[in-house]
Amino acid sequence: MSDKKPTNHKNHDSISTYSNEGVQIQHIDNVSQNINVKLANPLTGIPHDQLMSDAAQFAEERGLGHLKEEFKKGALVAQDPTSFEALPLLDDADRNILRRELTHRWDQPWQLYYLVILCSVAAAVQGMDESVINGANLFFAPQFGIDIHATDGNAGRNQWLVGLVNSAPYLCCGIISCWLTAPLNAYLGRRGTIFLTAFVSFASCIWQGVTNSWQHLFVARLVLGFGIGPKSTTVPVYAAECAPAVIRGALVMMWQMWTAFGIMIGYVMDVAFYNVPDKPGIKGLNWRLMLGSAGIPALILMSQVYFCPESPRWLISKGRYDKAYESLLRLRHTPIQAARDLYYIHTLLEAEKEITTGRNRFLELFTVPRNRRATLASLIVMFMQQFCGVNAIAYYSSTIFTDANFSEIQALLISWGFGMVNWLFAFPAVYTIDTFGRRNLLLTSFPLMAIFMLVAGFAYWIPSVKPRLAIISLGIYLFGVAYSPGEGPVPFTYSAEAYPLYVRDIGMSLSTAVLWFFNFVVAITFPRLLGAFQPQGAFGWYAGWNVVGFFLVLLFLPETKALSLEELDQVFSVPTRTHAAYQLKALPRNIKKYIFRMKVKDMPPLYEHEGAIGEKTYAPAAAGH
Repeated sequence: MSDKKPTNHKNHDSISTYSNEGVQIQHIDNVSQNINVKLANPLTGIPHDQLMSDAAQFAEERGLGHLKEEFKKGALVAQDPTSFEALPLLDDADRNILRRELTHRWDQPWQLYYLVILCSVAAAVQGMDESVINGANLFFAPQFGIDIHATDGNAGRNQWLVGLVNSAPYLCCGIISCWLTAPLNAYLGRRGTIFLTAFVSFASCIWQGVTNSWQHLFVARLVLGFGIGPKSTTVPVYAAECAPAVIRGALVMMWQMWTAFGIMIGYVMDVAFYNVPDKPGIKGLNWRLMLGSAGIPALILMSQVYFCPESPRWLISKGRYDKAYESLLRLRHTPIQAARDLYYIHTLLEAEKEITTGRNRFLELFTVPRNRRATLASLIVMFMQQFCGVNAIAYYSSTIFTDANFSEIQALLISWGFGMVNWLFAFPAVYTIDTFGRRNLLLTSFPLMAIFMLVAGFAYWIPSVKPRLAIISLGIYLFGVAYSPGEGPVPFTYSAEAYPLYVRDIGMSLSTAVLWFFNFVVAITFPRLLGAFQPQGAFGWYAGWNVVGFFLVLLFLPETKALSLEELDQVFSVPTRTHAAYQLKALPRNIKKYIFRMKVKDMPPLYEHEGAIGEKTYAPAAAGH
């Protein structure tokens, strides 16, 4: 088979074509055909004189005429952020500002860091909303007549009901509330949506604490889902839209880290209120305080969010350019940076309007092959974040540990330890996700999670109590160590990168809805799973899913680390069967190289950006698959 180079004709309609064992794989590399490239930077290719004229006209028309010179400079910098040293319109002060932005990327205005702190509080609210139920399970279920250990023949029914109560918020997220994100943001803005969802979280947490039946608690927790779903989508978007490009990725990553922190604090609340005695007329005061405690950070979030600036992108989308400029002035050090970002956001939104007119973007997630492969990959990592079993532990670890003959307080303390491990090992992800890559992290994380799940599950067969408790705890903690820098942060990061820009918002809504729906499935089924399979079988079930996850990642997940939008299009233009066949061919070679440390011959690269495509020995596939 001949080794063909791409034919790359640099005309208006050029397409790079690769021969791959008789399969023609096309990589569109021009602005007119590739929507993603057009959205990458709509200013590309515009002559400087025209660009400055357009920027000055833009400033006049938007009531910002007194800033025409700043917008001229800003437009030139936005067109090519790396060429500012050679722009004659800029003076030395301007160049120093832009140079410092690159060399001191964490030197940002305090308002930006205040916004980041508020977003971190929102993430902590999310984590507490999820985890405080863990300790409450030990108390509300017997009190409301749904004891999962009942000896009257109702244990199976009760296990389903406890699962239903636990899973109620995620049922709401997966079916309803995630799909309300777009209209809420459209009408209320980012801050308004965060305020409303924080209020719902606060009110429903207090509501949970005063319920008098499992049906009542189910309804309160169902309403809690309206506070969880839209917030989980809006807060990362808000942070991304307000942050400078140089630190955007790191700030968006904070969501996962501080959600893990909130989960850990939720366990702290479970321990703190465990010994609270009942009061006259108030039965179960301890679990009521556990559930109500998650409302406190939500109240803090509500009281502070309007002190932060609104998203400039949202303000521009509403035509409020003066307010958008004021917002950017609070989030950037200088007017030239604010003008640059304002003009760039404006041109990007105009390009999006032009492209999306008359298109059904949801259908294009599945009908356009490049989008379909990104959708498949994103849904795999979102699904596996739930079916790796982490939330079975997060929601039911106190039950798991008491079933292993821990005392209730011991179970709560060890659950807190799991939350601490989950949070601490999220920190390395800030480094590892951009060094080892998303795919490599997952291919390492899934086998380890499967092994540690089996360790924890099989330890229930150890007859001696102390060794049994030690091995179960060790297995669950090591599972957290494997999960936190891998399948923990990767799904949201990967999904945000994989989708093309023009379908990213609808794609992320779909991915988030899938994540919460399967969160609901895990939460509702795990108590019954424990009852039917016993802990050994329940842990073995999720260990098996981790093995499945390994092969799903191996076959269907391309790497997205450090790739430009054009390179991502090349990656997702490779047919699914071709990618899967290549990875199956590479698997034994990688095992020899990285596990057994053997010297093996490198395989020819699969993508254009990795070099010329050489001889391929895997089976051909239809290019449109």
